[in-house]
Amino acid sequence: MEGSRTTSAQLSTNFYTKSCPNVLSTVKSVVQSAVSKERRMGEKTAGPNNNSVRGFNVIDDIKAKVEKLCPGVVSCADIVAIAARDSVVILGGPDWDVKVGRSDSKTASLSAANSGVIPPPTATLSQLINRFQAQGLSAKDMVALSGAHTIGKARCVLFRNRIYNETNIDASFAKTRQSSCPRSSGSGDNNLAPLDVSTPDSFDTKYYQNLLNQKGLLHSDQILFNGGSTDSLVKTYSSNTKSFFADFVTAMIKMGDISPLTGSSGEIRKNCRRPN
Repeated sequence: MEGSRTTSAQLSTNFYTKSCPNVLSTVKSVVQSAVSKERRMGEKTAGPNNNSVRGFNVIDDIKAKVEKLCPGVVSCADIVAIAARDSVVILGGPDWDVKVGRSDSKTASLSAANSGVIPPPTATLSQLINRFQAQGLSAKDMVALSGAHTIGKARCVLFRNRIYNETNIDASFAKTRQSSCPRSSGSGDNNLAPLDVSTPDSFDTKYYQNLLNQKGLLHSDQILFNGGSTDSLVKTYSSNTKSFFADFVTAMIKMGDISPLTGSSGEIRKNCRRPN
């Protein structure tokens, strides 16, 4: 039954067609507003910690508006999935139909989040491949999904070791990053740098081009092009937008299908930051 959470169900693209028909346009309008505001702020976001958790605020804003439209109907998990798609499209990336119908978890666990499902920025190529394979995602899926780093920022503490101690890095790129990320631990830890130095506000193939030129910000970025099994994929994506976009969409849909909570196994959170 469309829109029903009384029993376990498969995700579908039309889950909210009757129960909350304006959810997609509502999410998109908030995401569009957030992206426009971010672009207007420009370099003002470069200060320590400034805007580093902005994404959570955007989800909160979306949830508030959706709750006014359809109280207790749309899950935070679905809002995140829809907002991710909208962000990609608004920034020039591919479009796809998001499958929805997820419920939210009734619990929250910091230890589970830190238990190794999400690879750390220090990960080796084999660790990256294994972590993704454990979730049913191929090496190709992993490299395509990594292309999301064509947008976004990372904190100094996550790339300090790379810019001071690694050798597979462009010297001028390292020097530029060092100017706002001091060598000493604790100093400037939260200073932000774009994951894509070329076009940080566009969803394109520059992330992969940067890797070819040893300008990957994180160790786990550059390891994708470092003489290993994924080098050929990086080369392909760097010069073939159509191929990257197609594989990215395939991987995003596959990732969205990983063990979703549906039906009464979850809940619809009132506040996306915590269980009810």
